[in-house]
Amino acid sequence: MKKITIYTDGACSGNPGIGGWAAVLIYNGVRKEISGYDKSTTNNRMELFAVIQALRCLNQSCDCDVCTDSQYVADAFNKDWITAWQRNGWKTSSKSEVKNVDLWRALLYETNRHKVNFVKVKGHADIELNERCDELAKCEVERYQKIISDK
Repeated sequence: MKKITIYTDGACSGNPGIGGWAAVLIYNGVRKEISGYDKSTTNNRMELFAVIQALRCLNQSCDCDVCTDSQYVADAFNKDWITAWQRNGWKTSSKSEVKNVDLWRALLYETNRHKVNFVKVKGHADIELNERCDELAKCEVERYQKIISDK
């Protein structure tokens, strides 16, 4: 099974607002960068979407370390909230609806295709590839802002 390291990040101008997402995938020293935007979203949705899109890039089952600065994403898996949410009909322990269920379901589908380990990294702490993802995600926000300002 191929070993892949993935860094992801999401950004949002306003929350909700224009969002950007990015991922850097590394396999055998080869690096691939992907990114995109959404015209109306939240930061948490972009954090989730970055992981989903990165895992979708893999054309076979892989052993993946997903490095994210999103406590939201990391804790859902590392603290096994995701299992409890599913068992409780997508409700939190306080009985409120889990937000972003569409993306959680998509992410579950992708994580079931691979062996995924979520690694929580500190944001804005000079971790090179985390900083690169942050830069790419913010560039996507700026790119869409430019698109709409040029209209």
